[in-house]
Amino acid sequence: MSQWTFAPEPFDTADATALRRAYYGDVAGSYWRRPATEAEIDEGLTDDGAARLAAPTGRFVVGRHGGEPAACGGVLLLDGGRAELTRVFVRPGFRGRDGARLLLECLERQARGLGARRMVLNTRLDLVPARSLYVRHGYAEIPAYCTGPYREIWYGKEL
Repeated sequence: MSQWTFAPEPFDTADATALRRAYYGDVAGSYWRRPATEAEIDEGLTDDGAARLAAPTGRFVVGRHGGEPAACGGVLLLDGGRAELTRVFVRPGFRGRDGARLLLECLERQARGLGARRMVLNTRLDLVPARSLYVRHGYAEIPAYCTGPYREIWYGKEL
């Protein structure tokens, strides 16, 4: 039996906030090739749009392994039956334990529950493990649906 549990949770609970901080620190640190400072994480999370990851426009999910907050992700409704997958993260100490697959499945269920028929996402080219995860789970490269910094490759999947 899996030690993982996943459930929607407000983006600003203590556990969700800690996971969002860890996510931002991980992706920013990877990009900068150095650990992100607390001030940089604070700045990155200021007005980051996470408030939209609540009904009726989206969901934020926290994953726990053995009761400990270990993963998170969000879905945001766009238009035309599309939802965007965002902030997908598994803490490094919990990787390799099937949490990423289970998190994606949960987020896809959440998106379907919001009425989405297609999931899209954008990411950076250097995030090779994340890109591999998406492809392994049925996501295929699509044309760009948005622009902005750190958006270098786009994926989609029919739900």
